[in-house]
Amino acid sequence: MESLTLTSDAMPIGLARMVNNGSSAQKVVVTGLGMVSPLGLTVLDSWDAVVAGKSGIDYITRFDAESFDTRFAAEVKGFDPENYLDRKDARRMDRFAQFAAVAAQEACRQAELEPREMDRYSVHVVVGSGIGGLSTLTEQHQVLLDRGPRRVSPFLIPMMLADMGSAQVSMVTGAMGANYCITSSCSSGADAIGAGWELISNGRADVVLAGGAEAPITPLGVAGFNALRALSRQNDSPQRASQPFNRTRDGFVLAEGAAVLVLESADHAAARGARPLAELRGYAATSDSHHLTEPNPTGQSAAAAVNAALDVAELSPSDVDYLNAHGTSTPLNDWHETKALKLALGDEAYRIPVSSTKSMTGHLLGAGGALEAALCTVALREGIMPPTINLDDPDDDCDLDYVPNEARHAGLNVVLSNSFGFGGHNSVIVLTRAEL
Repeated sequence: MESLTLTSDAMPIGLARMVNNGSSAQKVVVTGLGMVSPLGLTVLDSWDAVVAGKSGIDYITRFDAESFDTRFAAEVKGFDPENYLDRKDARRMDRFAQFAAVAAQEACRQAELEPREMDRYSVHVVVGSGIGGLSTLTEQHQVLLDRGPRRVSPFLIPMMLADMGSAQVSMVTGAMGANYCITSSCSSGADAIGAGWELISNGRADVVLAGGAEAPITPLGVAGFNALRALSRQNDSPQRASQPFNRTRDGFVLAEGAAVLVLESADHAAARGARPLAELRGYAATSDSHHLTEPNPTGQSAAAAVNAALDVAELSPSDVDYLNAHGTSTPLNDWHETKALKLALGDEAYRIPVSSTKSMTGHLLGAGGALEAALCTVALREGIMPPTINLDDPDDDCDLDYVPNEARHAGLNVVLSNSFGFGGHNSVIVLTRAEL
């Protein structure tokens, strides 16, 4: 059993400086959650499916995928934006922005937050997206080819822009503080939450609606990821295709959806009588500086992000009760993430339960980190660790406790959520029970 430790001497000077200056002046709490996922259109439906170990993966219905190398994905089912949004407004939003707007509405309802009835400039919005309006881009490119340039929609540009998820959240909620998008591939949602944490902890915002949104299940999206050889091709058994840490894993499953968290300073939440669901205790990010798509094989930079996040939170590996892994089900990612966890956590890596909810949700790309942070928040409240389903034959190099196939009940006080992205992005969020 290999045990590796990332010593403090190995931490880069710049990262150490970030950690030393990272203690927050304002405590940040989570007071609301919203989800639109392949497992359900609400937080409750998504969470119930996760606990039951249900898969949201099936054959693609949004287009004819018969000629594609991968014919399945994790689609959001039964979603009609006009059930939630003004009909005219909904038609001027790409699917990813619709998801973001609906998730934000649910989060605000749960938090009992109405930005229009408070200082609207104190409520900020940060919604990440790795790709943005790919559905609109794909559709309108076909219009250009079939019908010519004069038939292209005047809403093409504003609908395809990646920042429109954030912009639409601002418009549907009435938030008028800073409003922007973070694009850092599959770390986008986690980095958006981290940006929200920084805004509040530094005293620059009272409230931030933070999360991620993505809708990449289009012919161009699936073809592109197939060309990259990143997607699973287990077409005979879609619901078993996402199998993080399993010996027979062969790629990730493309997914869509959104999650938004209402972040507040603890003082602001207390003043309005809001009940915190969790404390957002820390966040850190590093870069591999290595390759377009492959993680750094040393695991050092991902491990440094884990250690830095714990240091910012003033916690140690021995405090961690559960970790939601990036766990994409690709051969390289799962192995390298396991290696990074051993480097960061030392012998504690073998004690800490680790699971990948992507085994059920698929990979929501820029929304993945936000959805997983939201699921971690519910896990803290409920004392339940989600399982890694389809884990029947673990890879010899992936030898940690991955909570195989069934959810596990336990008292949880400290949880971590990892998000790693193409380009070498490593982002880690630390959540704790609100009373800690």
